[in-house]
Amino acid sequence: MTHSWFEGAARPRVLAHRGLLTADDVSHGVVENSFAAVAAAHAAGAVYVESDCHLTADGVAVLFHDADLSRVTGDPRPVAHVSVRELEALMAARGGLITLGQALEAFPTMRFNLDVKAKDAAPEVGRIVAPHGHRVLLTSFADERRLAALAAAETAGDGVRPATSAGTATIARVVAAVAARSSGLVRRSLTGVDALQVPERRGRMRIVTPRLIAAAHRHHVEVHVWTVNHPDDMRRLVAMGVDGIVTDRADVALSVLDQESPPADSG
Repeated sequence: MTHSWFEGAARPRVLAHRGLLTADDVSHGVVENSFAAVAAAHAAGAVYVESDCHLTADGVAVLFHDADLSRVTGDPRPVAHVSVRELEALMAARGGLITLGQALEAFPTMRFNLDVKAKDAAPEVGRIVAPHGHRVLLTSFADERRLAALAAAETAGDGVRPATSAGTATIARVVAAVAARSSGLVRRSLTGVDALQVPERRGRMRIVTPRLIAAAHRHHVEVHVWTVNHPDDMRRLVAMGVDGIVTDRADVALSVLDQESPPADSG
């Protein structure tokens, strides 16, 4: 059965990677994963926002990619060593801090694709998204973090379990199974997974192939490719059969991809 995160939205899915930064936003110092970046994605018409979760020193789940603040704010401290009030001050001139709770409340029609970046963040992320499971997909490079967040969501909520995409180890098993043409191993590896979110290549190795896409689709699993910013690459991948594009340029993707709502019985 298709999870509600996928239902009723146009495809190919455009996932706004860390929100959206226009040239004007950048000129005014706005940064990724800020309140302004998420708002810009929403204003551009994006249904999906891909973001990242860390935990502050005082236990608040925030949308932030890096483990430390150096690249985004110039402060070398880890996110885990800074209070939410301190982080709000640092982000005030950069588009504004957005906590996970604020994101879900301020943008009630958006669907969030959340990458749990820290082990300690998983229980809190799961707890916060529990009431919003119908519009949240949880993922992590580490399957352990992804599963911990899902378990916390199930414990805290009585609604819809969030959707999920595979971690790195699971993806490796799927790719190996596809290469070995082992349908049984593909099936087992994809159990409990709603999406494969992958780069087109890893070094010289091609990850996204027609065979991988076909294998995923046979098990009702979508394939989303990151991070794709050139219109020609977007069109090429969609023509290949991928279901979603994770992009820094959601405004461009929405304008160049011919999106159509999936048929009612699509899986």
